[in-house]
Amino acid sequence: MSDSNDKKASASIDRRDFFAGAAGLAAAALGIDQAVAGAHTSAPAALTAEDIVARRVGEGAQILITGANRGLGLEFTRQYAERGAKIIATARNPESADELNALAAANKSIIVEQLDVTDLPAIQALADKYVGVPIDLLLNNAGIGGGIENQLFGKMNFDVFYKVMAVNVAGPMKMCESFRKNVEASELKKMVSVSSSQGSISSVTSPMLYWYRSSKSALNMQMVNLALQLKKKKIIVGLVTPGATATDFIPEQYRKMIKGIQTPAQAAADMILNIDRFSVANSGTFFDYTGEIVPW
Repeated sequence: MSDSNDKKASASIDRRDFFAGAAGLAAAALGIDQAVAGAHTSAPAALTAEDIVARRVGEGAQILITGANRGLGLEFTRQYAERGAKIIATARNPESADELNALAAANKSIIVEQLDVTDLPAIQALADKYVGVPIDLLLNNAGIGGGIENQLFGKMNFDVFYKVMAVNVAGPMKMCESFRKNVEASELKKMVSVSSSQGSISSVTSPMLYWYRSSKSALNMQMVNLALQLKKKKIIVGLVTPGATATDFIPEQYRKMIKGIQTPAQAAADMILNIDRFSVANSGTFFDYTGEIVPW
């Protein structure tokens, strides 16, 4: 896109229209498309005020968050701490997670742990460390996009594909597997993964992001399977997506081009409200940032 076209487009590009331009490739991994109700999900049950209070992940709840060092993970940590929750916040390189460490230093309810979600033995070791600790919410937030340049047809980087699948699919499944007993022992019993509407097969209208889209579709299928597997244990499995958010996933020069782009704080707040809505009745549902159900 030329400089002159950039200036014309930057004035007002709708979330959906943004994908029509070349700049859309830089932001597509965020799942900007608007979502509508679709099949293979359970419609959200009507909630009373008492229901919402009972399901709210708030004061005294124990939460485990992956990828908590920046962006949405950092906001999840901040906002849940403000609710009075106790948080195990993981980061691949906690020694360089300055904002997270500062947050933890100011709030004794936050514990920072080192964790690379591609290191499956390390996930199990962390679970072993917290044996017997009830976890009300396991929040699989860590994820990567894989880079636009690595998933262009004709120039596919298959090594990156394996890395994207390891982070976005295998990591969350291993987290759920290793911390299942912790979640089962809690009061709220929630396992939630941050997905993307880019994993919605019926929403695809243009070819892009082969690795990222595939990983989010796979994550969605894994979690639907898991919801069915764990329903008898009263464990709730859910999927959420932030929509267009001003994080590192979108280069800064493109953020102003997306109409309605949210800050990480706004996006995390939306997802937190949807996480409160999850129950055994709607386990396996995929909510977008507005609370609508994402089609599959």
